[in-house]
Amino acid sequence: MIPLLGTMLGSAFVFLMKDEMSARLQKSLLGFASGVMVAASVWSLLIPAMEMGADAGKWSVVPAVVGFLLGMGFLLLLDEVTPHLHLGSNTPEGPRSKISRTAMLALAVTIHNLPEGMAVGVVFAGAKEGAAGLSVASALAVSIGIAIQNVPEGAIISMPMRAAGNSKWRSFLIGSLSGTVEPLGGLLVIWLASLMLPALPYLLAFAAGAMFYVVVEELIPEASEGEHSNLSTIGFAIGFVLMMVLDVVMG
Repeated sequence: MIPLLGTMLGSAFVFLMKDEMSARLQKSLLGFASGVMVAASVWSLLIPAMEMGADAGKWSVVPAVVGFLLGMGFLLLLDEVTPHLHLGSNTPEGPRSKISRTAMLALAVTIHNLPEGMAVGVVFAGAKEGAAGLSVASALAVSIGIAIQNVPEGAIISMPMRAAGNSKWRSFLIGSLSGTVEPLGGLLVIWLASLMLPALPYLLAFAAGAMFYVVVEELIPEASEGEHSNLSTIGFAIGFVLMMVLDVVMG
């Protein structure tokens, strides 16, 4: 629920900001979100996935490799079968559909938020099962890190919807609802981990692969398009360091 609260807080900015979010600020926030997700994927997911199989020696990397590729493939499949529209684009992706532009924007963000919820859920599941390198504090660190990057993301969703002619309340609700998939994704992987404990390293890497897909396919391209700027790179560095510190200090 913590990442969902971050999304809701960010979506509420639509009540405070009168003008459309500037491109420079949006690039900075997209870079920040990318940095948080990459750091969480490496420090909180991939490294613990390999540590759990340390007894296997050099083969400990296998669950991380397989899970990572499956996570990337799963998000790629979702991208292909779900009609959606990325922010700043007028060309829908996925199969043809008659659903509204607003709904397709919401679907794009929902696809984005699913792996974030899965990441929190799988770290919590690992802590619950006493997995090496994972603790409730680690799960809390991931939750807080993703919630922090969800605040600007919520604003990035709701502000353009308001600028497109939606009411403030409608923009806020759509932005907030896009985050409801996060607790659902978390509960899903907690349930899967309880059924298949040996699969936990694969689930950790799966969540990492899914988050990397979002960063590479969506966040970085959106942060880099248009006039060249180093703001997204600076935002990435800040987000990465913040998440790394949270994971080390709290984990």
